[in-house]
Amino acid sequence: MANAISIRSNFACDSKSMLLGLSNGHLQVVSWNAEFSDSFKLRCSACSPDKTAAVVDALVFDPPSLRGNSNARPAPCCTGDFAIVHVELSVKLRLLVAVYSDCQVALCTVGKKGLKQTSGIRVDRWLNTGDAMCTSVASEQQILAVGCSRGVVELYDLAENARHIRTLSLFDWGYSVEDTGPVTCISWTPDNCAFAVGWKFRGLTVWSVSGCRLMCTFRQAGSNSALSPMVKPNAQKFEPLMGGTSHIQWDDYGYKLFAVEESLSERVLAFSFAKCCLNRGLSSTTYTRQILYGEDRILLVQPDDTDELKILHLNVPVSYSSQNWPVLHVVASDDGMYLAVAGSRGLVLYDLRNKRWRFFGDVTQEQKIQCKGLLWLGKIVIVCNYVESSNTYELLFFPRYHLDHSSLLYRKPLLGRPIVMDVFQDYILVTYSPFDVHIFHVMISGELSPTSSPVLQLSTVRELSIMSPKSPPVSMRLIPEPTDEGVLKRDTNESSNLSSQQPSRCLILRVNGELSVLDMDDGHEQALTNSVELFWVVGSQEEEKSNLIKEVSWLDYGHQGMQVWYPSHGANPFRQEDFLQLDPELEFDREVYPLGLLPNVGAVVGVSQRTSFSTAEFPCFEPSPKAQTILHCLLRHLLQVELAMIVPLWYMFSIS
Repeated sequence: MANAISIRSNFACDSKSMLLGLSNGHLQVVSWNAEFSDSFKLRCSACSPDKTAAVVDALVFDPPSLRGNSNARPAPCCTGDFAIVHVELSVKLRLLVAVYSDCQVALCTVGKKGLKQTSGIRVDRWLNTGDAMCTSVASEQQILAVGCSRGVVELYDLAENARHIRTLSLFDWGYSVEDTGPVTCISWTPDNCAFAVGWKFRGLTVWSVSGCRLMCTFRQAGSNSALSPMVKPNAQKFEPLMGGTSHIQWDDYGYKLFAVEESLSERVLAFSFAKCCLNRGLSSTTYTRQILYGEDRILLVQPDDTDELKILHLNVPVSYSSQNWPVLHVVASDDGMYLAVAGSRGLVLYDLRNKRWRFFGDVTQEQKIQCKGLLWLGKIVIVCNYVESSNTYELLFFPRYHLDHSSLLYRKPLLGRPIVMDVFQDYILVTYSPFDVHIFHVMISGELSPTSSPVLQLSTVRELSIMSPKSPPVSMRLIPEPTDEGVLKRDTNESSNLSSQQPSRCLILRVNGELSVLDMDDGHEQALTNSVELFWVVGSQEEEKSNLIKEVSWLDYGHQGMQVWYPSHGANPFRQEDFLQLDPELEFDREVYPLGLLPNVGAVVGVSQRTSFSTAEFPCFEPSPKAQTILHCLLRHLLQVELAMIVPLWYMFSIS
């Protein structure tokens, strides 16, 4: 009888079943054939009737920031019938998250047979946050975001026993919990690089995983304001979601965020977003051209006549985008003068100098290409193509002057689905799961022009299979070799032998944000830092003569802000000891997301949200480019080397 009066409060589902959370603290599994199982309560091993010696007791995770307020209450499965107010399932992680009305969070393992095997659903850990309201799981990043009644979002690392990572809030922007109310909903983007947060009283915000505030519906206030900004009587005209946010959801590609207002549930608001060209996965782009892209356009960051940075909107031709929507990959060539753009099928090229698009002449050929990644190798665009008929992957080498199979320079079948790719000079890096690295060398005979018949040869020069318990890589960049003088090689002489040109080291960014250097000669991996979201290798591409940051080896960006890394004159420049970090308390602007570098002026270019007002009901949210110099870090480095009269191993400075 109790089950008959229970009310559904939330649900989650897999391919075979649906799981309902009930107001009496029970869970109900329903198959897609409308077959109901008996309702059950979540059990930890301590109170399970079929406990075995092989099963360890469930753990209670109490974050350090909340230990002072912890009252060590028993778990809901042992004491009461608290309602389940939120459930979420991660099929990839086999993880079920349940939030109870008393604000406790249960992290449960799910059996191999999924939800239909209720006996396989067991509490593995309790998050004793004390004020949890909702959760959202980033399966790719293995991060759990917990929205709290305090108006903050707590991030936990699921790969490390739910270790507390950081707390994000609008407090530093002058908004307290009295302004926002508790967090009502959280939604990660499909690629898990950012997440949106809605509050009960007012507003919506989007953060990157490292804590950069990418977008906010609140009226803009100065950072570190002591008081919460007062809401003007007519502010509702200029601020969406003034009545609070009840639901949010990203589309399948992360270009649109849909939101429902708490006080106006019959209307759905849609916010359009542009993505950054990140050096992740199967695409690698130059840092000298700063690009964002939307579902049907490219946004180019470039200076105007007064050298002020502006964003130029470049619409993808309708003849291509209408058949191959949306835009999925955008990569700039090394010189920054060509763009390769790929949608669901085929690809197009854009000549920035002549402002001309180049298409496949044969639509049938275009539709046979399912681009999963793009690379530039000089004047050649490399396409990682998925062949659906055979479930295989291949690399296609097209000259930029002609998109047609008659001009295809080379077709390289791959061993499986690649997870990371990169290009350095004449070398291509391809990494397969779990961590098999293959390095190919490209040799071209003849001139790359429509009037000649060039021949491309591809040879394997290195193969590594690395066994590591660490999280998988999301980005790998081959880095220049240091010379005896300690200066990184930029351009190699064509007459030099192959072994002297071949890169032997690469930077690895893993899913958990760890940045390390891999020595491919001996397979040794040296950890450098963590909490990294992006990085740029300065010496990996052709440099301008006016490059002001040639002393820099690479930069990284993450929760700690921007960090600059310098080369060493020592015999082993990749050792970790003797690091020196200056100004650790200063951070990169937390409203500016870095896009790339301007080596000729020694600056990092980023983008932030700008809000413009008009007579319309809502404001217009626009990306606004900003530049921040790093020359002071370089000067500080050079002065210290000169004054100390010693040669450092690796110096790491923080950008203010």
